[in-house]
Amino acid sequence: MIFALVALTLNSTAIMAQEKIRQTAGRDQLGEFAPKFAELNDDVLFGEVWSRTDRLGLRDRSLITVTSLVSQGITDSSLTYHLQTARQNGITRSEIAEILTHLGFYAGWPKVWAAFRLAKEVWTEDEDAHGADGKAAFQREMIFPIGEPNSAYAKYFIGQSYLAPISREQVNVSNVTFEPGCRNNWHVHHATKGGGQMLVGVAGRGWYQEEGKPAVEILPGTVIHIPANVKHWHGAAADGWFAHLAFEVPGENTSNEWLEPVTDEEYGKLK
Repeated sequence: MIFALVALTLNSTAIMAQEKIRQTAGRDQLGEFAPKFAELNDDVLFGEVWSRTDRLGLRDRSLITVTSLVSQGITDSSLTYHLQTARQNGITRSEIAEILTHLGFYAGWPKVWAAFRLAKEVWTEDEDAHGADGKAAFQREMIFPIGEPNSAYAKYFIGQSYLAPISREQVNVSNVTFEPGCRNNWHVHHATKGGGQMLVGVAGRGWYQEEGKPAVEILPGTVIHIPANVKHWHGAAADGWFAHLAFEVPGENTSNEWLEPVTDEEYGKLK
């Protein structure tokens, strides 16, 4: 997750801004029939326009796109895709319900009725504390922001995580939030001198584990010191949201190595 601050000294916001949205739907579906259209869809619309997150965040782009499609009465698979993307980009179940309700007065009641049917399917998993409404409630528990979906490093996580840069002066500090059951892969913060990471529990309950040692529970105020060159992972407990501050410890020749995921069997043993 830039996280673990991954011992990178790069500004995480800059990393996310530079991370391009990867889209292959155009080439997968129309590549042979309409290669130019496929190129414009995958490389320009998503690879360039959607990727300009330094100008407009993914959450706002999703809101604009969903509003535009519903206003035109487009309620096919493209709306489903963009509703799913909106959910991934942090729009909650209660927010999409309010957005569509408001839109009904301007775009037309029948269009919104059709959109609600799709939205209800997309956000059906968020009807309990583990969902997006649970995220909103969790945000009220802590003083630091949850931040944006940690899309740039999503492949190194099981479940959804979020990143909010807190400081990029003197020492890099980020607030990292995990949905219930979310954890990062095993990884190592390498350094020839110094390096490593420090975690401070902010809200909720989570876990930290070094290879060959029992997992340690993280609660608000818990401080975890992670030496350089030690294989470990951290994340939320299965029954609730969790957040910690991650402090990057300066060092020489620092790098981060992402390894295998924490298996469901390993994780399932933690209570």
